[in-house]
Amino acid sequence: QVRLVESGGGLVQAGGSLRLSCAASGHTFSSYTMGWFRQAPGKERLFVSAISWSSDSTYYADSVKGRFTISRDNAENTVYLQMNSLKPEDTAVYYCAAEINRRRGYYYYTNPYEYDYWGQGTQVTVSS
Repeated sequence: QVRLVESGGGLVQAGGSLRLSCAASGHTFSSYTMGWFRQAPGKERLFVSAISWSSDSTYYADSVKGRFTISRDNAENTVYLQMNSLKPEDTAVYYCAAEINRRRGYYYYTNPYEYDYWGQGTQVTVSS
């Protein structure tokens, strides 16, 4: 079992920044691919960003490229999402997820159905 706990969400004005954190349980965090997804009310859950277990690959949705940065600290069992230049359309519940089978490739990193564990989510609200 892997437990994921997100934090760092909140209310911010457009153009502002937030840093989301996701703390994972377990001693094999360094072998997990980690992803961030978001879901707005009435909408499907969408891919935001992912980082491979080795940190040699990162992926971003086109809508966040150049504004968001994903990183991980394997010593702290934590993955981060630095979000800059936030827009009202970034408003959503943000979820982190873990893929534990070390699959590689764009399809696996960006497909929510390929992830094995999910956090409870953290709300991000960007006001205009």
